[in-house]
Amino acid sequence: MKKLFAPGTLLSYSGFRRLWFSSLLVTIGGAAFPIALAVTVLDGGGDATSLGIILAARVLSSVLLALVGGVWADRLPRKYVMIGADVYRGILMLGLIFTATSSFPIWALAVLVFAMGAGDAFGFPASGAILPSVLPVEKLPEGNVLRSISSKIGQVVGPGVGGISVAVIGGRMTFAVTAFFFFVGTALLLDIKEKPREIVENAPSFLSDLGEGLNTVWRTPWLAACIAMSSLQLMVVLASENVLLPVISRREFHTNSVFATAAVMFTIGGTVSALVSMRLKPKHPGQVAVLIWGFFALAPLVLAFPSSKLLIIIGYLIAGISIGPWEAYWSSSIQREIPQELQGRVFSVDYMGSLGLMPIGMAMVGPLTHVFGERPFLITAVVFHLIVCGLVLLVPGVKDLRTPRPSGDSSQGEQIKGQ
Repeated sequence: MKKLFAPGTLLSYSGFRRLWFSSLLVTIGGAAFPIALAVTVLDGGGDATSLGIILAARVLSSVLLALVGGVWADRLPRKYVMIGADVYRGILMLGLIFTATSSFPIWALAVLVFAMGAGDAFGFPASGAILPSVLPVEKLPEGNVLRSISSKIGQVVGPGVGGISVAVIGGRMTFAVTAFFFFVGTALLLDIKEKPREIVENAPSFLSDLGEGLNTVWRTPWLAACIAMSSLQLMVVLASENVLLPVISRREFHTNSVFATAAVMFTIGGTVSALVSMRLKPKHPGQVAVLIWGFFALAPLVLAFPSSKLLIIIGYLIAGISIGPWEAYWSSSIQREIPQELQGRVFSVDYMGSLGLMPIGMAMVGPLTHVFGERPFLITAVVFHLIVCGLVLLVPGVKDLRTPRPSGDSSQGEQIKGQ
């Protein structure tokens, strides 16, 4: 244990240590929240359509405000942006205790969850861009890896916390548990000493800053292509399994434990594959990431044929392996290729682009399954996912997660900065 905090190690840096534990707690609360929300909505008589609309409301809000959050993450001290976002979300979670009742209209619950998405929009880009302020440059790759592990641990523990809490005190009171994790995590950020930011005279307008982030992504084809891939696949595949996993598992097995366990096993699979990926140095990291990402198709596939609890749980464990390489290589690629002063906006474009179409997918899952049936819909999602994985590898730079350039030219960051 002492070795973890020995001088020169990542956790010996006070700012990083506080950031790491804060991220862990907030991730646990965030991963427990959907369990509480799904159980509360379904116990209140909701169905796949109403659950899809409510889940979509949060994603829609975060997508609409992501670019705004990215600009402010590059303009303000990032720790204060994160603190504001976490406190805001915690307060709204407490509000759900009193509003998420059977007498509370679905549309009103969707509005409250929509408001929560604003916190996601501000918190994500700030947390992605703050690392260079708390670690020296040479420690950034290790810091990204350890933060990824923190996220994975939280995503494993969170659904378990949510499932146990739901079983013991019910879905509505579990919102208090999730809020507690957010508030404690926020408190750890207070003493972080962020490096002072240079004040630019005649700073560009808000819209100019916003446009610069979009333009940076557009001029980086591999970055734009991967974000587009995520947007399409999350709209069809992730949206369908997010909505249908609790619906199908409750209907087929008459328990909340199956979808909570499946969520935990998915994250365990992702954690293991991320740890393995971090140790490997593939020649073409993007190609490896995309090919393994194809395994995510197992999630909708096992839902299409829910013959046993074990099948769904194992299927989600294997599907979780698909996200490991992205966790290991994606953020480091952005931090390597994109100038630091642009990273808040680029991370926000990544967030907005990846999730941009997901609210539509979530809202449409219920109606489409009614029209076409669950099984044909889920099988179509599997085929779609695999086709898009194949197409994105045709874009130059995707295989290596860097812009192709002449031999000896390593100045991509400066090229983007000067455009």
